[in-house]
Amino acid sequence: MTPRDAEAHDTVVVGGGAAGLSLAHRLTEAGASPVTVVEPPDGPLRPAERTWCYWESGVDGLEEVVSASWSKLRVHGADGRPVTVEPAPFTYRMVRSTDLERMVHGRLARSDGGRLLRATVETVCALRKGAEVRCTLPGGSSLTLRARRVFDSRPLPALPPARTRLLQHFRGWFVRTDTDRFDPAVADLMDFRVPQPAHGLAFGYVLPLAPDRALVEYTEFSGAVVSTKAYESALGHYCRDILGLGALTVEQPEQGAIPMTDARFPRRVGAAVFRIGTAGGATRPATGYTFAAVQRQSRAIAATLGDGHETVPAPYGRRALAMDAILLRALDTGRINGPDFFTNLFRRVPAERLLRFLDGTTSSREKWRIGLRTPVRPMLCTAAELPFLPRRSWPAVPGLPYESE
Repeated sequence: MTPRDAEAHDTVVVGGGAAGLSLAHRLTEAGASPVTVVEPPDGPLRPAERTWCYWESGVDGLEEVVSASWSKLRVHGADGRPVTVEPAPFTYRMVRSTDLERMVHGRLARSDGGRLLRATVETVCALRKGAEVRCTLPGGSSLTLRARRVFDSRPLPALPPARTRLLQHFRGWFVRTDTDRFDPAVADLMDFRVPQPAHGLAFGYVLPLAPDRALVEYTEFSGAVVSTKAYESALGHYCRDILGLGALTVEQPEQGAIPMTDARFPRRVGAAVFRIGTAGGATRPATGYTFAAVQRQSRAIAATLGDGHETVPAPYGRRALAMDAILLRALDTGRINGPDFFTNLFRRVPAERLLRFLDGTTSSREKWRIGLRTPVRPMLCTAAELPFLPRRSWPAVPGLPYESE
């Protein structure tokens, strides 16, 4: 490889997933500093097209890339009874990765000093002043970037030690049916009518895009991913026997896995090197939701840089993480029934408050009020046990993280 002289940059964002693109968007939007985004070149290291969903209550700067939204959400209990809620002022929104890429790349090109670099990042190192990013360009030559600060969204080689670790893993189909089968106004957030695994829980997920088009997914919370054949079988059963979709065409699949863990994710790994996204703890431990926290984190970083500071705020408060650790352990041990737990939350808690709780933005008082709507004895037993459980390392899972929801 032929090395090239080091290039000087102000802010470097490593990675073109949800976290990297969102931070670049917020930084260029705020005009905080010139931004260079380093993304993998076309090839096996570049992730496939993905879908990210989140709920929001107003204008958030992503309007031009929201491809669909829903004002009604539905959950089907394991007993088949549905509960439909209207979480106004929230709407549930879908963003496709290609649309977000197109918008952010365009804004980088139009911003003063903005740049998109296609390269494979080999190392990110903190220096006495600033940081250094060593890359390999598509032609094989090496390039070193020197920056005042680096925000790194790459997946960690292994998750930090944790007491509990589950995976939210899924496969979805974008389907087109021969006749109108979907209500475009209602998103099925969790459908527990699917067969449940021996350990963990499973549910269907339906986002209608038109009366004859939808994203249909099969999702599990469990300790290990399953084979593509098993996902396909579960999806076929869900579409055919539960949803009764009849003849359909699969236009595009998507598949991924998200860590659900009470591990502690350091957000600063050097004087000028910061981790963002799942690598920086933006994935909600008990639900796997990530995209909304990424937006909060990105806006906060842009604001602190604009004020002359350099920090990455915690995506979730300590109380929220403590409650998540309890819930995650209770799900993993089977002390609570997952389908009943989530279904009852939607039946008993006002929808707007529940969505804020799932995103980690409720007040302490609201958290405790919601906590009283859960199975109190199993949760108290779990809370009493947690301080005595050791944190341990877990085997790596190929493909983590897939930043979604």
